[in-house]
Amino acid sequence: MLPRTQGVKMSNFNFLFCSFIFLQMWSFLVVAAEDDSSSEVKIEVVFKPMECSKKSKRGDLMNVHYDGYLAKDGTQFYCSRSDKAGHPQWFVLGVGQVIKGLDQGMNDMCPGEKRKITVPPSLGFGKEGKDPVVPPNATLVFEVELYSVSKGPRNMEAFREIDLDQDKSLTKEEVKRYLKLDYERSGTPKDDAYYDKIMEDIFKKNDLDVNGLITSKEYNVYQHDEL
Repeated sequence: MLPRTQGVKMSNFNFLFCSFIFLQMWSFLVVAAEDDSSSEVKIEVVFKPMECSKKSKRGDLMNVHYDGYLAKDGTQFYCSRSDKAGHPQWFVLGVGQVIKGLDQGMNDMCPGEKRKITVPPSLGFGKEGKDPVVPPNATLVFEVELYSVSKGPRNMEAFREIDLDQDKSLTKEEVKRYLKLDYERSGTPKDDAYYDKIMEDIFKKNDLDVNGLITSKEYNVYQHDEL
C-alpha cells in the first residue's frame, strides 16, 4: 500500500498527464477542423432568377461584377464597378483567369444570379497574399452578380465554329462574328461597341505574342478537349 503523500502525488501526476493528453487531442482536432474548412469554397445564393436557360460551366465566357472583402474585418479590397471605368469583368471560367476560389464558386450559375462566395486562403492568394490589399493567409468574401454566360472560345466545338477558314487561329473578325451570332441566338443582341469590348478583352488576355491572332496553342483547346 502506498503512503498517503505518494498516493496524492500519483493522483496529481495522473490528472496532469490526462489533462496534457486531452489538450493535445483537442488541439489536433481544432487544427484538423481548420484544415478541412480551409480547403472548401462556401457558396450562398443571394438571388436566383425564376428562369435559367443556361448555367455556367468550365470554358464558358462570363460577364460579371464582383466586390471583394476581407472576411476578418470586412475591408473592401476590390470593386469591379470602380475598376476599369466600371465595366463588368470578362473572363473564361475554370482556366485560371481568376483565383481558384472564384473559378469554383461561379460554376453552375444562371445569368442574373447573385452569390456570396467565401474563399479560403488556399484557393485565394495563399501564404503570400497580394500586396498591398490582401494580407497573407486571408479568407476572402466576394459578392458576385453574373450578367451573361456564353460558350467561350476555349470550348473546342466553339473554336472550330469560330475558325471559319480552319487554320487553327482566330482573327478579331472571326471572334466578333461568333459573339454577335451567339448573342442573337440567345435573344439578347447588343450593339457593335459591346462586341468590340468583349473581343478586345479576349485578345488582351489570350493573344500572348500580340500578333492579332489567337492560336489553338494559346487557347490550349486541342490539348484539353474538356475545355
